[in-house]
Amino acid sequence: MVKEDKATWKSNYFLKLTSLLDEYSKLFIVNVDNVGSKQMQNIRADLRGEATLLLGKNTMMRKAIRGHMDTNPNLEKLLPLIKQNVGFVFTDKELSETRDKILSNKVPAAARAGAIAPISCTVPAQVTPLGPEKTSFFQALQIPTKISRGNIEILRDVELIKAGEKVGASEATLLNMLSISPFTYGLVIEKIYDDGSILDPEILDITDDQIRETFMKGVARVASLSLAINYPTVASVPHSIVNGFKKLLAIAAVTDIEFEEAKTLKEYLADPSKFAAAVAAPVAAAASEAPAAAAAAVESESEDDDMGFGLFD
Repeated sequence: MVKEDKATWKSNYFLKLTSLLDEYSKLFIVNVDNVGSKQMQNIRADLRGEATLLLGKNTMMRKAIRGHMDTNPNLEKLLPLIKQNVGFVFTDKELSETRDKILSNKVPAAARAGAIAPISCTVPAQVTPLGPEKTSFFQALQIPTKISRGNIEILRDVELIKAGEKVGASEATLLNMLSISPFTYGLVIEKIYDDGSILDPEILDITDDQIRETFMKGVARVASLSLAINYPTVASVPHSIVNGFKKLLAIAAVTDIEFEEAKTLKEYLADPSKFAAAVAAPVAAAASEAPAAAAAAVESESEDDDMGFGLFD
């Protein structure tokens, strides 16, 4: 197989990137640090049919985007995001589903000295397989230990590495000796590009119920403000009508003014015993239902007992 020259390879890469930018309006900007070639192959295979993963040198990606900005000026928003070791995942599927598939491809990895810890790592209390000659090693890391049946026992959980910190040589050595692989590596979603908008990945965790709840809180604030300054709005008008109707009922209650909605109110005010009757009716209904339910339960039990044979027959 003849290997294409560098100029041809670059030209083909530019064509592929620009064609993907034309075809898809949504993409993920992902960080590919610590992702090996074998894992990358598995990720590509898992995304096949759902999304397209494209990697490349940052300079080439920027050059291709700048040359395509005449067609789509919104692509300029991608330029500040192309830094460090990143790639693009293009998709036309539901963003949350593609996000889950991207994040599911992770592999466990041992701690390496000099690497930045993606998460905090805690060494649990345990009896280790290490002998007493390693005691000084634990003391240097300020890990409380004792000797238990010829082995070193860690007395309590110890946070050895904090997220975002550099892994030291001693910490990495200890974790390897204990056969602890604390980290997992895979594609990390940094930003989302959706038809010209740059979004944080956390936005995909927002549910419809949360949006609805937030919207209704905003409507309530608008209604409260409108009522306070006596300025009618769509949000406040229903409350204003209800408040006005309450005032009309109050006026009708102390005057001879009559209208259909005030009749019931005046009847209750004229005969307060109706209040007690109205409250007693549902209580009585509930009380009458309780004996019936109990009788039905007793009848059911008696039917079960009268089957014509005993449990141990």
